[in-house]
Amino acid sequence: MIWKRSAVLRFYSVCGLLLQGSQGQFPLTQNVTVVEGGTAILTCRVDQNDNTSLQWSNPAQQTLYFDDKKALRDNRIELVRASWHELSISVSDVSLSDEGQYTCSLFTMPVKTSKAYLTVLGVPEKPQISGFSSPVMEGDLMQLTCKTSGSKPAADIRWFKNDKEIKDVKYLKEEDANRKTFTVSSTLDFRVDRSDDGVAVICRVDHESLNATPQVAMQVLEIHYTPSVKIIPSTPFPQEGQPLILTCESKGKPLPEPVLWTKDGGELPDPDRMVVSGRELNILFLNKTDNGTYRCEATNTIGQSSAEYVLIVHDPNALAGQAGPDHALIGGIVAVVVFVTLCSIFLLGRYLARHKGTYLTNEAKGAEDAPDADTAIINAEGSQVNAEEKKEYFI
Repeated sequence: MIWKRSAVLRFYSVCGLLLQGSQGQFPLTQNVTVVEGGTAILTCRVDQNDNTSLQWSNPAQQTLYFDDKKALRDNRIELVRASWHELSISVSDVSLSDEGQYTCSLFTMPVKTSKAYLTVLGVPEKPQISGFSSPVMEGDLMQLTCKTSGSKPAADIRWFKNDKEIKDVKYLKEEDANRKTFTVSSTLDFRVDRSDDGVAVICRVDHESLNATPQVAMQVLEIHYTPSVKIIPSTPFPQEGQPLILTCESKGKPLPEPVLWTKDGGELPDPDRMVVSGRELNILFLNKTDNGTYRCEATNTIGQSSAEYVLIVHDPNALAGQAGPDHALIGGIVAVVVFVTLCSIFLLGRYLARHKGTYLTNEAKGAEDAPDADTAIINAEGSQVNAEEKKEYFI
């Protein structure tokens, strides 16, 4: 009895030591995210381990590895590292069905576990644009739809036109049959005009599985529209005897047919001098009879358009006279300046003369007021003496 009691005490003592040592041992794991078809690394670490075994098991609680021993026959699962402090395994060619919670177990007393959740991202398929039928007529309402499937979580779709993002779009998300991935579609509505011809409309799919490299689909628009017409003369001032070229600049899609030239609502009156070459009207040796309204008309399968040019043939001599200085105007200005100058000189002379006469008259007042001739002479002599002191100078 004594021996048995001693053995039992030793057993509980060992268990107590194991339990006490295991209290500082905890398995550590991290959640893992991987793209479908990629490789996931599951790592379990123990900072303090007294040679206690580690084990990885899948979401179905099937053992994958027990220490360095493989337990599940799956060629995709391989051992990366096995030691008393770490057990790491890899799962290659990951599929959506591999997603779930994996468990690392540390076989202490009691067993300690740590969970790691494996998230598998579903890669969206290359997007497709539908709804475009070429050609589209100017003014029509266009509806384009971009769709992509297989994304997990649901992908984001964005539209761009001329590298500018379009915000006003419709967005639809639907769960796929596998109940794991999604099909996403987006619809863009807008009314087209001729400026949209040749423009690239881009549908861009953004998803975290694409590593910042989005998938895109592009649709180049083809818009048909009526021609626009403009007449450009070879010179702004057509002169008699000189040639003139009128160019009919027409744009449209489809490209307008050869243009039609008319004058004053009828055919060109002088085919020998008025030669049509492509979109140009060449008039040789202009004269006054060429004056009038010239009309250029362009037509395509969508419609027609026209422009007019009023021709006025100028006399070369008249233009030369207009171009030179106006001698009559210059002569008139000079005459006015001379007249004003002479008037100013005359008025200034009158003013000076009037003031000088008045001064001399006032000097002679002493002689006029005298009662007799002798007194007048005496007063006059006195005035002359004082005159030396009253000298006044005019400038």
